[in-house]
Formats: sequence, structure tokens, C-alpha cells
Amino acid sequence: MNLSIKFVVTLLLFMVLLVFANAQADVKQGKVIELNQQGVIMSLQQIIDKATAIQPGNILETELDEEDGLYIYELEILDDKGQVWELELNAQSGELLEIEQED
Repeated sequence: MNLSIKFVVTLLLFMVLLVFANAQADVKQGKVIELNQQGVIMSLQQIIDKATAIQPGNILETELDEEDGLYIYELEILDDKGQVWELELNAQSGELLEIEQED
């Protein structure tokens, strides 16, 4: 009986992790190129220009995610004071969705 409870709990945890993993998924490079060519998303350079106009600095990392059918660019920027900022921009419009300073 004890083993079956552990199995059920493990299975439930696995299912929860799958749901969260599918809620936000990295978009693969080939898909990014296709979406950009189709005009669905802005180019990475356009997004970088928008992001650095909001928060000047050096780009450390970029990522394109899909969340519930919405494409979102996530960028990490290092400012001239050594602070890292994370920005999220709508990949289609370039609209700033979120900005936060990392610890």
C-alpha cells in the first residue's frame, strides 16, 4: 500500500511539472527564423534596440519564449553600474511587458 501511494504522488508531481513546462517553452532557432520571416515577431536586433533604449547597457542573454500563444523576448542587460536587468518584451509589438533588477 505504501509503495502505491508513493507512486501516485510521484506521478502527480510529474504531471504538474509537465503542465508548467508546457506553459512556457523556449522557441527553437529554426522556428524563430520562420516566425520572423512571416512577420509574426520582430527581429532580435529590433528588440535589442527597443530594450537598450529602455535600459541602456550590454546584452548578456536573450531568449524567445512562447507563453499561451504569445511570443515574448526575455533579455538580460548589464548596466554601467554593474547591475543586471531582466526585460520582457512582446515579440510582435516590442511593447515592454516587465522590467526588473536582478539581485
